[in-house]
Amino acid sequence: MLRYFTAGESHGPELTGIVEGVPAGLHITEDDIELHLVRRQQGYGRGGRMAFEKDRAIIKSGVRFSKTTGAPIAMTMVNRAYEKDENNWPLVMAKEGSPEGIERITLPRPGHADLVGLQKYRFDDIRPVIERSSARETAMRVACCTVARQLLKSVGIEIGGHVIRIGSAGYDGWEQIRETTEPIIPKGAEEIFKKSDKSDVRCLDHNLGKQMREEIKIRRKEGSSLGGIYEIIVTGLPAGLGSYVHWDRKLDGLLAQAIMSTQAMKGVEIGLGFDSGKTHGHNVHDEIVFDGTFKRRTNRAGGLEGGMTTGMPLIIRGVMKPIPTMLKPLKTADIDTKEEQITRYERSDVCALPRAVVVAESVIAPVLANAVLEKFGGDSMDEVIERFDKTKNEGS
Repeated sequence: MLRYFTAGESHGPELTGIVEGVPAGLHITEDDIELHLVRRQQGYGRGGRMAFEKDRAIIKSGVRFSKTTGAPIAMTMVNRAYEKDENNWPLVMAKEGSPEGIERITLPRPGHADLVGLQKYRFDDIRPVIERSSARETAMRVACCTVARQLLKSVGIEIGGHVIRIGSAGYDGWEQIRETTEPIIPKGAEEIFKKSDKSDVRCLDHNLGKQMREEIKIRRKEGSSLGGIYEIIVTGLPAGLGSYVHWDRKLDGLLAQAIMSTQAMKGVEIGLGFDSGKTHGHNVHDEIVFDGTFKRRTNRAGGLEGGMTTGMPLIIRGVMKPIPTMLKPLKTADIDTKEEQITRYERSDVCALPRAVVVAESVIAPVLANAVLEKFGGDSMDEVIERFDKTKNEGS
């Protein structure tokens, strides 16, 4: 089973990641990983930190001559804010010594993990919660998940994402989204992210992209923030990945968990999703035909039925809430004095959705890679590819 762990804080010396369960012989380099790390840093509405953080994951073990060895893969990623000694981070985040003289953070920010994290671990300073719950952690998550993404790509499975709504600006319904993406899908899902990456809000529609940028400008002037909705598409999946037998192996449940485990996500839907509840069955279910192989006339199910892949493109959408750290502050209560105050400002984006798309693309990769390994697995990539290709050629 492929799994990964991350460690580190937003303003600590570095982030660390470990990926285990990767078969031997998978081609992976630091440049492969950097491709998606660079994508994660791009997008209109970014905050100040993105101006100087140039993330690069350094592979420390588990790879030899650009191929995995079957051993755990360890990676590190330097935090440049710490290196530059900005705001005395080496003192603030010191691993030894005393907190004497270091400012305590006592104003929990609404919408963050601050207050509940402090209550859970009985801290008297919110700083540890701020540091670990920060979306900075997703940089290493993208690095770890890129390994799984490379595994999927080696068997022809591609992932791509795009933004479909920021605030009030976006597509008007399922049909309009499909009109934009359906012509691209036959070329493979990577074409979707390559095209969406040309837009600084990662929208495939030029006019809607302009509306999204204007929305961000308005909220920036107001000192507020914006969330939105994105869509992830996966192509090349064979039918039968996942399971209907056990609840905890249903692929839709595992994919939803991966999306919802990402900072600031508040909802997920697959295929027609919530719109399924607004109409009747004949407008929801996909008729089956046989044309050499079994196929669906439509893909309203989004590539999943009964917790398993159907062989159609996988379509997932996620909802990201507006970032709760805003220039125009909200009210809170001091954990010491209990008096009402306004929140302190921690540097953040106005809208992180264009960057969050890359994170969402990434976090579903280990889920799908495990489904592939469960069905076609082996100790080496040669075995995995042989078994995958054999089943594909048999049409099952």
